[in-house]
Amino acid sequence: MTRLFKLVASTTILLSFAATTMAQEEPATTPAPPPPPPHCESNPGFADFDFWVGEWNVYSNDEARQFQGKNSITRHYSSCLLKEEWQGAQGGGGFSINYYNPVKAEWRQVWVANGYSIDYAGGLNDDGAMVLTGHIYNYGRAAAAPFRGIWTPQTDGSVIQHFDLYDETSDTWNVWFEGLYVKKDPMTKGD
Repeated sequence: MTRLFKLVASTTILLSFAATTMAQEEPATTPAPPPPPPHCESNPGFADFDFWVGEWNVYSNDEARQFQGKNSITRHYSSCLLKEEWQGAQGGGGFSINYYNPVKAEWRQVWVANGYSIDYAGGLNDDGAMVLTGHIYNYGRAAAAPFRGIWTPQTDGSVIQHFDLYDETSDTWNVWFEGLYVKKDPMTKGD
């Protein structure tokens, strides 16, 4: 039994030594590659509306250039969502969520304000303007009408926002609002 015990003990020691030696001889493993960037930051469609992101003063897009209000457009959830918060110069306000759907290859905006909402979708046209079409819903009248929004970036960094409301009786698109977005000066307080 002593011989058997010695044999088992010797074999165990040899196996332990071999395992330790083999473990020391294994090459160091390379670190895992970094994870890919979040999907919304790596898919170019999500950047189509980036020209609208910022803190803005909004004016009428005419010679009078009357102040209409302030708008804040911010990115959220790894650039998967744009949030809009509007404050009108005469009071009131509104809120929208804007997102790109890569499955449909289209942008969608859902806007809600006191008494109405807008739900429309679309994308960039050949000139680089964001064009969304859908419907505006007037809660007080319990009515809906076709609606179109166009955001056009300008070479000076401003953006023209143009809304049209469709009139079924005349079969025409009529201007509902047109504003000039001018970026706020980050050095100026209060505006």
